[in-house]
Amino acid sequence: MKRIVLTGGGTAGHVTPNIALLPSLQKAGYEIFYIGSYDGIEKRLMSDFGVEYHGIATGKFRRYFDLKNFSDPFRVLKGYSEAKKILKEIKPDVLFSKGGFVSVPVVRAAADLKIPCIIHESDMSPGLANKLCIKSAKKVCCNFPETVSKVPADKAVLTGTPIREELSKGSKEAGYKLCGFDSGKPVVMVIGGSQGAQSINEAVREALDTLLLDFQVVHICGKEKMDNLMLSIPGYKQFEYLKSDLKDVFAMADVVISRAGANAICELLALNKPNILIPLSMGTRGDQILNASSFEGQGFSVVIREEALDPISLVEAVHEVYLNRNQYIENMVGSGQMNSIRTIMGLIEDCTADKEKDK
Repeated sequence: MKRIVLTGGGTAGHVTPNIALLPSLQKAGYEIFYIGSYDGIEKRLMSDFGVEYHGIATGKFRRYFDLKNFSDPFRVLKGYSEAKKILKEIKPDVLFSKGGFVSVPVVRAAADLKIPCIIHESDMSPGLANKLCIKSAKKVCCNFPETVSKVPADKAVLTGTPIREELSKGSKEAGYKLCGFDSGKPVVMVIGGSQGAQSINEAVREALDTLLLDFQVVHICGKEKMDNLMLSIPGYKQFEYLKSDLKDVFAMADVVISRAGANAICELLALNKPNILIPLSMGTRGDQILNASSFEGQGFSVVIREEALDPISLVEAVHEVYLNRNQYIENMVGSGQMNSIRTIMGLIEDCTADKEKDK
């Protein structure tokens, strides 16, 4: 049986694309293993999928002064040694890395063992961990066209980001029923990430009276960010978060207001959802601003910078995007970032075939 090791961790964004690949890998006949940190979020997220998990020591790569910068290199070296031992036992045909600090010792160990490595960069500007791994990679999957020029030409492949297959299987009718909405009136969906986004929440609520004249609004607020004084407003439905029902709300939405994290915007692209992006202005690398700028430049999105966000700009953007929704959808349908899983699976199968030839 073909074998693959997945790695990546530190945040959910470094794990969920790996999860999105699982059904296709299983269908293609791969035995799947995961290498992550001892107790990171990747271990918790992968525990639901029956994938054999191996933990290693990890150290974070920081651009700022911290006393741990003196001890973490030794943890990385320990992680490299542990990863190399695990990889020797598994003997995978290929390694796929989604990045994050846990991936560096795994990718380096795999490369030293002549295991072909494919890495994926979600943001427009490669993160530090992936920068350290590019030399060891056979292929680098890029989310944005702009990233391709920042990676060696013989390694860069524009793929987009894998998204969960179930998101494309939502039901509009189920969404209307869940929210108690009228199917004859357009819907604006607001989502600010798992923790919500206070600035977006406030702007939406301040603009609500005007928005509700023409739209219904479903608002995924984030944990403990619901406004109990607004629970009974007709046409406005709040949730702290959604899990299995998220696909139905996406199916129902005509316009989406969102942060600009790489996974979030790739979900919007894959689902062809006209959108307004409000990037986090204080990101560690300004990555959300760059992501949003790329999507705006490709004609997928309207962008409102957080410092310019107010009820007036928000309402104007919602009307503009809704009125021109067919053009935004057409631009997204024509994107080269739409068939991410198929493209990445092709790269994985090519590496596996090359590995078999070398045996």
